[in-house]
Amino acid sequence: MVARMVEPDAALFEQQRDYLFAIAYRLLGSATGAEDIVQDAYLRWRNAPMEQVRSARAYLATVVVRLCMDELRSARARREVYVGPWLPEPVVTGDLRDLTDDVVMRESLSFAWLLMLEKLSPVERAVFVLREVFDFDYAEIAPIVDKSEANCRQVFHRARQRLHDDDVRFEAPPAQLEALTRQFMLAASSGDMAGILRLLSDDVVHIPDGGGKAAAAMRPIHSPDRVARGMLGNLAKNPPDDAWIEEINGQPAIVATRAGQPLGVMLLEIRNARIVRIYTVANPDKLRAIGRYLRSRPAAP
Repeated sequence: MVARMVEPDAALFEQQRDYLFAIAYRLLGSATGAEDIVQDAYLRWRNAPMEQVRSARAYLATVVVRLCMDELRSARARREVYVGPWLPEPVVTGDLRDLTDDVVMRESLSFAWLLMLEKLSPVERAVFVLREVFDFDYAEIAPIVDKSEANCRQVFHRARQRLHDDDVRFEAPPAQLEALTRQFMLAASSGDMAGILRLLSDDVVHIPDGGGKAAAAMRPIHSPDRVARGMLGNLAKNPPDDAWIEEINGQPAIVATRAGQPLGVMLLEIRNARIVRIYTVANPDKLRAIGRYLRSRPAAP
């Protein structure tokens, strides 16, 4: 039986937009970049020959993944000249169920997981994400990355082996993570050095990303004392007007603003009821999606 061909149209594309963004974001670690990729996919969708489109979802996923692979190759060169530590771009996920609708989807949004993927080549990253997160069959992945099914299996297993030593699963229950995030925010905002130290593990690391465009350390900060002192020192020099807990990348996170504009986003990683990683994004280029979200929220009554 001949498969029914789909006529490209805007409504059909919109049904896939969130799904395509979910793929692109995990591949790139950038909300802005993912949005650009999805928009580029839409332009290609509008001009797609009808005879090539037998499944809108499969066709668009292929376009998005290939565009992301091209972007990843370019991004590698840009990372070499990036100022200071590089972190993914945070994205608000409270209303994006396609991003976080099960445990695997939620965990694959964590900064630890996205940073783990930086070890992989663009092809390895595409195959691993499609198989591990989105449960694509190898027969579906093969034409997307232009490899045989056997090669895709090898790429996946090679990628998994390269990532074998990375443990990026959160041990903390969501309620505990939210409670510790709130305690940390309150201790930091009140200048409570002892309160901060009680929450930090002995091997805590603070990874700040200012991108050379915001005040931030040029390398990761180690040890509880240095982390706590650096945190309080930065807050004294650059205090926010407001800070609150928001769901970012599938977990409770601290959003700080000044004059209504995002000043920074902080995510915590918890092990054994202590904070082991603090990720702070202050690069204004990476806070644009957060800024758009804040502007789109209804005004408080």
